[in-house]
Amino acid sequence: MAIIRRSNNNWLPSVFNDFFGNEWMEQSNKSVPAINIQQNDNGFTVEVAAPGMTREDCKVRLDESNNLVIEFEKKNQTEEKDQKGSYLRREFSYAQFQRRMILPDNVIKDQISAKVENGVLTVEIPTVKEEVKPNTRQIEIQ
Repeated sequence: MAIIRRSNNNWLPSVFNDFFGNEWMEQSNKSVPAINIQQNDNGFTVEVAAPGMTREDCKVRLDESNNLVIEFEKKNQTEEKDQKGSYLRREFSYAQFQRRMILPDNVIKDQISAKVENGVLTVEIPTVKEEVKPNTRQIEIQ
């Protein structure tokens, strides 16, 4: 016989709770970090929310198609033991994230830089300055 935990605070009958519980619909604990992309005179700045992530948890690379790939991987393990050494509680946490971005043709690929600071991964993507051609031109008179 399985024990079903019930809360008396719900206004819907328990039939709905059982139907919409974990057995029928899988809950996902996945989330996607917020990302900002800013264009300036020097190129692009990409900021990715990375709370709790360290430099070792982050990877930034160019793939075989020269797309920018940003990856996070974080593993945590928390253990609480009683005095005899048996577990009272043991929790594992694993988070993984990958984001791929197509870079424009004018990006200077060998000058891309990245840093993690205060929970934000910042990627600087410099671009080649395009010459601004004037809209006026001299027309030759024949």
